Amino acid sequence: MKNLLPHIELETNPNPDAAVIWLHGIGADGHDFEPIVAELGLSKTAAIRFIFPHAPSIPVTVNAGMVMPAWYDILEMSIEREVDQVQLKKSANAIIDFVENEISRGIASERIIIAGFSQGGAVAIESALSYSHKLAGLLLMSTYFATKDSIVFSAENKTLPIEIQHGQFDPVVPVSLSEVSASFLQKHDYQVELTTYPMEHSVCPQQIQDIHRWIVDCLKIGE
Repeated sequence: MKNLLPHIELETNPNPDAAVIWLHGIGADGHDFEPIVAELGLSKTAAIRFIFPHAPSIPVTVNAGMVMPAWYDILEMSIEREVDQVQLKKSANAIIDFVENEISRGIASERIIIAGFSQGGAVAIESALSYSHKLAGLLLMSTYFATKDSIVFSAENKTLPIEIQHGQFDPVVPVSLSEVSASFLQKHDYQVELTTYPMEHSVCPQQIQDIHRWIVDCLKIGE
């Protein structure tokens, strides 16, 4: 087994038959989305393993070189963001290690969702759409497609359900970046749903309800 990043695991029931790998944003850690498992209100019979990896701590250029948890360095805060793509792809490979670890534990790749918020979402896109085995779904929250000009798409995930969610008043990652991502992916024949919410760079109750329904649909579990 490969060395995995430090992470948190929560199982909704013993012997899970599905997994959700959920990536936090810059400056946070895996605990950031840990409470969402209870808030999703999934069926009492659903057996899902939620995995929340912790990003390594690295210097971040746009934050005056401060060391903080980050999936990759952000070099410039332009609208499109200049990022360290080598670091991003290294983080994407680390997430694929989690996927393959779940497969080795008996969960089919078609029962694995990758989700990410903000910087974690940029890694999630790269991981899921370049992965060589079919996944269950890709959830992108308040994020952007940092590697759209360099990604090597995998044919196995061409029909992957992609849910993009974003706050209409996000001052950190403008909602226009999710609109660009959705348009780009649709032009490449991906199944994309974009939903916006009256919020800033955060998560709201209506969004959590929508995530519940989306996970139920992707994994075909009872309400």
